[in-house]
Order: sequence, then C-alpha cells, then structure tokens
Amino acid sequence: MRLLPLLLALFCCNSFADVCDELPKPSVTVKLHEEPVGLDTVTGLRTLSLMGPRSLQEGQRVLGLTRGAAIVRFETKVVSRVDASRQWECASPQISMTYGFSPLTVYVAKEFPKDSCAYREIYQHEQRHVDAYRQHLASIEKELADTLSRRFTTGGPWRGPVGQARARIAGELEERWSPYVRREINKVELVQAQIDTPEEYRRVAERCDGAIKKITLQALQR
Repeated sequence: MRLLPLLLALFCCNSFADVCDELPKPSVTVKLHEEPVGLDTVTGLRTLSLMGPRSLQEGQRVLGLTRGAAIVRFETKVVSRVDASRQWECASPQISMTYGFSPLTVYVAKEFPKDSCAYREIYQHEQRHVDAYRQHLASIEKELADTLSRRFTTGGPWRGPVGQARARIAGELEERWSPYVRREINKVELVQAQIDTPEEYRRVAERCDGAIKKITLQALQR
C-alpha cells in the first residue's frame, strides 16, 4: 500500500520535469540606450552656477555644464508551462534591459556667443564630460550583464505555483534591480569630479586672452 503513493509522486515529478524541459533557457540581454546629445545655449551663468555641483568653490562660476539623467528600462517576456495538475508551473524569463542617460545635455552659458573663442573653449571642455559619460556606461556593461545573468539565468526555469512567476520577476526587477543599475550608472559623478578640478576651472577661465573672465565678470555685475 505504501508503494502506490510513492509511484504517483514520482510520476508527477517526472511529468513536471518534462514540462520544464520544453522551455527555452532563461536569458538576459543588456543594451545601451543611445540618443543625440542635446545642446542648450539659452541658460545664463547665474542659473548654471545654481545647477552646478555643490562642491563649487567660492568665486567659481559654472560657464558650461553637462547633465545626464540615468534611465533603466526592463522588458520581460515570460515563457511558461503548467503541469497536468494545473497547480504548478515552470517559467523561463527572457529579460532585456536598456540603460543609459536620457536626456544627456551640454549647456554653454548664453553670455558666450557661438562663434567666439570662449564658446569653443567651454564647449570643448564639456565634450570631456560627454566622453566620460559614454566611457562609464561602456565600462559597466559587462558587470551589469554578469550580475543580472547570475540572478536570472542560473539554475534553469523558475518553478512555483501557477501565475506567480511574472509578478515575482516584475516586482524584483522594479524593487531591487532598477535601483542597483541606477546606482552603478550614477557612479559616473566620481569620474566627472576628476575633470572639474580647481586647476581646470582656472585654465578655462584664463583662455582666449582673458575674454572668458571678462565676460563672466560683466555678466555677474548686471
């Protein structure tokens, strides 16, 4: 009499395993968001200085600025199979994550005309920040992909009660992994701070035969 329940249990488990074998393997794809860099030449020195870093030293003014807003988007397709009892399911998540900055905008203060030496110097400095944003995104791509893959593709399909896998995966992506990715993206600020040194501020301010410093002082006296 003890043999029958055991045989039924083995049959159910084997049947469930067969259902799981029908599924594709879980996958994670990481893609870099790309869009043209915006350019703002209508914002003034005073406003840019308010928008600039809190670490700005007394007497320093923000002549130009590069700002990027971190974005993370997950698109998830869950392929599932239900066992014969209709109580359990296997689910294979196919996750695609897009990350980057949107928008990414370069500001050059409106006091510096586009055809001027001052504009060119400030714009070239801001291009260093644009390059830093892009290089940082590229540098974290493999770590993001590896981390997400370890969580979602190791161990094969997800197993559990019918109808729960999609909600579990969506909730975890939103509550745990979106904040994690944003934190990794925003570490770019450490790189940006290495560009905006007091020495670099002074170098740019002294360029163009003193025109940048002169225009800045005139703008702040108005």
